[in-house]
Amino acid sequence: MKNDKIKNQYRVNEQIRVREVRIVGDAGSEVVPTRQALEMAHNQGVDLVEISPNANPPVCRLIDYSKFLYQQKKRAKELKAKQVKVEVKEIRFGPQTDEHDYQFKLKHAKEFLEDGDKVRAYVFFRGRSILFKEQGEVLLLRFANDLEEYGKVEHMPSLEGKKMFIYLAPKKAGVAKKSQQAMDREKREAEEREMSKGNAGSEEPESIPANGGLFANAKISSEALKKLTGEE
Repeated sequence: MKNDKIKNQYRVNEQIRVREVRIVGDAGSEVVPTRQALEMAHNQGVDLVEISPNANPPVCRLIDYSKFLYQQKKRAKELKAKQVKVEVKEIRFGPQTDEHDYQFKLKHAKEFLEDGDKVRAYVFFRGRSILFKEQGEVLLLRFANDLEEYGKVEHMPSLEGKKMFIYLAPKKAGVAKKSQQAMDREKREAEEREMSKGNAGSEEPESIPANGGLFANAKISSEALKKLTGEE
């Protein structure tokens, strides 16, 4: 079926019924009467193939039709292989996302963006945690800021029902070079993780925490916020 579609896309030889055509080839192009073009094709043992019917006059090639179809199928296959299918990967945060879980999801988001996929991250608010949607926005802005070397913000945080979304698209292919700001941030976060080991025995209450979850993740500088929102 696909082969028939390609085959029927072009007019060949006597199917070409215009008065004159433009013959193109390696030596250039020339406009000749269609009857003369058919004689040229016959003398060379090839076909007269119309490749651009909407031109004035229509453009044709002198080529073996089977060879021409093969070239067209090969070209279509190569173009299809070059097409990159962009997928949208989701990252979900809860209202009590801790630092370890945040870093785990941040790592996956980096991998998605490096693979050329888009990332849709969201905070899901359950029950009365919706009262703290501002902290959810700060979390998503921090998330975008931590991924600045890998992706760009396509859509700033927005609340849709009980979910607040942010959309990130991968940057152009290439090895991301870490900025001094990113290296300083990673160093600071590593020091914070070391300090938190001494408090590993403490537990947070099941209710919305005052010093954990989204509040703990709300460690983003005003400078980074301005950068993400386009303010100077």
